[in-house]
Amino acid sequence: MALPIHLADTHWERLHPPLLEAGSYSVDPAPFRVLSNSASQTVLLAPGDMRGTGLILERAGGYCRGIDGRDGPNLACLGCGLAVGTRIDDCGYWQVVRLVPQAVLRLPGPPERPIMDWTELFTTGTPWHRLDEYRDIPAGVALAQVVVAAGGAPVEVAPGPVAELLGRALAALLPTGEGAKRLDLAGPAYGEPAADLVLVPVHPQTGDMWQPRAGAVPVPMDATLWAEVAFPPHRTRLPVVGGLPAGVERDDPLPPHPWCPFQPSREAFRNTLARMPAFREPWLRTICDRGF
Repeated sequence: MALPIHLADTHWERLHPPLLEAGSYSVDPAPFRVLSNSASQTVLLAPGDMRGTGLILERAGGYCRGIDGRDGPNLACLGCGLAVGTRIDDCGYWQVVRLVPQAVLRLPGPPERPIMDWTELFTTGTPWHRLDEYRDIPAGVALAQVVVAAGGAPVEVAPGPVAELLGRALAALLPTGEGAKRLDLAGPAYGEPAADLVLVPVHPQTGDMWQPRAGAVPVPMDATLWAEVAFPPHRTRLPVVGGLPAGVERDDPLPPHPWCPFQPSREAFRNTLARMPAFREPWLRTICDRGF
């Protein structure tokens, strides 16, 4: 599957779920850890998919009563004893196994999952998954993509869910004035409104963007977040059929409201910009230093 963009950040002091679903894998092209000689192209697996390895106790260091790979690869092959990867299970980290590429031999296996087309992807509800509560991370990634696509020019955000998601941050990062580029949503079963920049979903299996036809510049966005913004889930306290008996609906509490306005992840925003070729441009460095 495509590399989950949730790797761009974490929620600190919090136990995270597995990053990948069981039965899937991904490849991270970036070096693991901050050292320049750290392994790149590591193969990511869900922890429960790992077999035939054991923990290297001498390398079981971590931040908070867990293990995070700070002492080097902490998993060894039970057959030969070779260090083959790192198990991460600690506060503030996505739970995952990272295998060093030299320890991975690709063999023929069962047929891979068929690639869903865009219609099937959204009609089956596939994008709605267990990482919804971390929506600030893909929002920070999308924010970086919008800033680069706009080239530092003013952006007029279409009112509605897009403005609620990115409007405040874009207003803080980009200048105002004439010649603003209009930003809106576009995608399968949603349509293509008149806009200069359109947020489009990225296919979770292939990593490909949905392509608009009207000439707008596509800006990639995590499919789960895109689906949430494009098609907000309808919540009701009433049964689908039959209604409620008289006197049952009384003083049910209102749904909880956030204690502050939504804020895209600053760390995901900066990490995404730092990996883009345009980051060397002075105008973009100025925007990044300004923050939001």
